[in-house]
Amino acid sequence: MATTEDIEALQLQLAELTAATSSFVQAYGTSNTNLWLMFGAILVFFMQTGFAMLEVGMVNVKNTKNILIKNLFDASIGAICWWLIGYGLAAGESSGFFIGSDGFGFPDGDNTGKAGWLFQWAFAATAATIVSGAVAERVSFGCYIVYSVVLTSFIYPVVVHWGWNGGWGGAWRTEDLLFGCGVTDFAGSGVVHLCGAVAAFWGAYFIGPRIGRFDEGIKLPQQSVIFQTLGTLILWMGWYGFNGASTLMLAGFSSSADAPLGGTPFDFSSVASHTMVTTTLSAAACCLTTTFASMMMSPDKVIDIGAANNGILAGLVSITAGCSTVEPIGAFFIGVIGAGFYLAGVAFLEKLKIDDVVGAVPVHGFCGIWGVVATGLFASEKQYANAYYSSRAAKCAGVFYGGDGNMLAANLVFILAVIGWTSVMSIALFLGCRATIGIRVSREVEELGMDDSKHGGKVFNGTPVPTQEI
Repeated sequence: MATTEDIEALQLQLAELTAATSSFVQAYGTSNTNLWLMFGAILVFFMQTGFAMLEVGMVNVKNTKNILIKNLFDASIGAICWWLIGYGLAAGESSGFFIGSDGFGFPDGDNTGKAGWLFQWAFAATAATIVSGAVAERVSFGCYIVYSVVLTSFIYPVVVHWGWNGGWGGAWRTEDLLFGCGVTDFAGSGVVHLCGAVAAFWGAYFIGPRIGRFDEGIKLPQQSVIFQTLGTLILWMGWYGFNGASTLMLAGFSSSADAPLGGTPFDFSSVASHTMVTTTLSAAACCLTTTFASMMMSPDKVIDIGAANNGILAGLVSITAGCSTVEPIGAFFIGVIGAGFYLAGVAFLEKLKIDDVVGAVPVHGFCGIWGVVATGLFASEKQYANAYYSSRAAKCAGVFYGGDGNMLAANLVFILAVIGWTSVMSIALFLGCRATIGIRVSREVEELGMDDSKHGGKVFNGTPVPTQEI
């Protein structure tokens, strides 16, 4: 018969075993979360390769080095600015729900949160690259440096804090939610793409169009449709990290106070796979719809590879906000309708004679707006419960799935806030550059090409490619 001492010894051993098991599960969960975020960061960062190929394919060969160095600098400048300032403003402790107030740099020896920093830095670099493509071939290098620094240090981090990290619009808080739901922008149709596109719009507006861009009978040359298409496919691949890894983890526990053994486990891997499916369907639907619509509007019924490429990107941006909360059928229609928003954006810029070299504003701006709106329409109760909180899923479902419109209202307010904030800051930025360091290269430099004037000569020998009569 066991004695009291034997029972106490067994209880002590059980407590030690429980503590050891708990520590192991916590460490295992943390390592899996970090691995998932690092995997996502690599995929999102590889999108810079796609942007580089897409943009270099759409500019004149005489500006090849210039656009490539800007893509390299977007990542490099973004890394330093995100480390010193941006990440703290974006993810630090909220100061009046407006901006983060701590977390600048990393304390020596502290490795907490570095996987999350890496993942978020890749997003910040994406926002800066959106602007670079729109104002290519004529923006001064000094102005480029200034807007890259300001965007990744201040303009974009504030939007991140509002939409994702404890700010006034965030849906991840449990109280003081905007319209009781908060902003549902899972991977950044508004936070990343709309913010970058608004800055790109004002940059293109103040810098002005390239020489000959809107002259009748002139079509400016592009270097390679092969680069454009390969860049688009690389971006599509990277978007699986952009959207899928935005779950931020694959598994965890609902209570951290007495977890893991005392908490309720949850599995986000199914949410991640769901986001990848919806991402695929929206991109495919928008590609086909955009190509068909462009063909029907073309006098010669041309099946345009450029429309197909930008249709894919438009569909990807359109689904980014709602990738985790809409059903596959919803993703299909979001892609189809996204084609209309993209084409409307192209027509809008043509009407205003605003020269956007890569179509950044129609793709990232118009479709970014549509993506945030579409989430408020198409989010289903079931998918919202899986990705966010089941307790408020019925209230925060999309209007088409029985929701009362609260989430749609929050999303609309967020769209206006992003447009307003980014516009005010971008206008001040570009006007300031114009009054001081200048925002545009001289006509001589533009005609000769950036590579000769700034980067030691053209990639290929020979004369610059002239404008072509059409």
